[in-house]
Amino acid sequence: MSSITIRPVEVPLCAEITPPGSKSLTNRVLPIAALARGVSRLYGVLESEDTQMMMNALKEMGCRLDYDPTQATAVVESDGVGWGAPSPLTLFCANSGTTLRFLAGMCCAGRGVFTLDGVPRMRERPLGDLISGLRSLGARLECDLNEGFPPVTIFADGLPGGVATIPGQVSSQFLSALLMVSPLAQNPVVLKTRGKLVSRPYVDMTLAVMRAFGATVEEKEPSEEGISSEFHIPPRQTYRAADYTIEPDASAASYFFASAAVASGSVRVRNLTRDALQGDVRFCDRLEEMGCRVEYASDSILVARDPNTPLRGIDTDMHFISDTAQTLAVVALFADSPTTIRNVANMRVKETDRIHAVVTELQKFGARTEEWEDGFRVYPLDFDAPIPSEIRVETWNDHRMAMSFAVAGLRIPGVTILNPGCTSKTYPRFFEDLERLVSR
Repeated sequence: MSSITIRPVEVPLCAEITPPGSKSLTNRVLPIAALARGVSRLYGVLESEDTQMMMNALKEMGCRLDYDPTQATAVVESDGVGWGAPSPLTLFCANSGTTLRFLAGMCCAGRGVFTLDGVPRMRERPLGDLISGLRSLGARLECDLNEGFPPVTIFADGLPGGVATIPGQVSSQFLSALLMVSPLAQNPVVLKTRGKLVSRPYVDMTLAVMRAFGATVEEKEPSEEGISSEFHIPPRQTYRAADYTIEPDASAASYFFASAAVASGSVRVRNLTRDALQGDVRFCDRLEEMGCRVEYASDSILVARDPNTPLRGIDTDMHFISDTAQTLAVVALFADSPTTIRNVANMRVKETDRIHAVVTELQKFGARTEEWEDGFRVYPLDFDAPIPSEIRVETWNDHRMAMSFAVAGLRIPGVTILNPGCTSKTYPRFFEDLERLVSR
């Protein structure tokens, strides 16, 4: 369908939900399992465009992968010797940054010629720092159109190893891609990040998955000034097959937590805990600052707000959880004072320029906004003033825009999300789950 109009909630929410598996974890576990020796059984595997791109690419590279979307399981079998392509192979990654970036690293440890490409927007997303890092480790890569951007062709004959230093402020996926492939190098690898590292929780997630499949990585104190982190990886390791259960997606859970904040009532997300590998569970801390009640259990997280308790505006650094910044921006519409979101410059190089996109769409509600290079401010709506009877939200072909602004429609009548199908990137059944949530 080309649009969907959100039905406002008439009574406070009282619901439970289990979001699908984490995209970030799924797209880390799949390629590592494909390199691991033996049979890996994966549970909670996300069905989405991004993860399908990863699975398609792995199969084209010869991986034995049996995926059952009805059970959210996958069985991956490998001999643990790395990739091998008998002839030049082009792998289409659509707009999946994790697929293209992680495979760029993994292909370098194989044998053959691999070209990684995607949709037009993917060709605008920078890859230069990852390419430089891989070249520092002895890999041969060539950008086919513009230096530092896809499509990129990899002439692989094993990864020699060495020392690579990359900036930490652009994308943690670059460091994750280097980390994931480094155990396969022929010589020791040292990876260094210069400057503040974006989204450190995602790097910790990568390290946790690597270790779950038997890799050894040691983080040491930086050996020189200006280096924020330093990882030492022994060579010629072999990932070992494992059974692995993927957590529900914490970024997806943020929309349901936000629903409780906006519509009032309570929402419990099952199978997600405070100790989750995903840093985005810290989104709940922001809602707590704004006046919500948050309860952490051993097998769930609950967010609640009494209808008589107002939401407060906050000033917050979302550097480490920038994927939930759009969600918080929508919640901010209903606060009693402005909300300032800082230190999220990396949002500008995602599926779209998310800072510009979110403030543009917020203005359609009549909200006043301010935008700067690495953040923005949202002033709450004046509900004593007229609000447009119909608000058509452009999604900018960004799944997180669609899901975030759907939350606003739980309080404001007439919110229509254009191109709702873009949620297929990470959460194809989002609108079905949202409808079930508010119907209970």
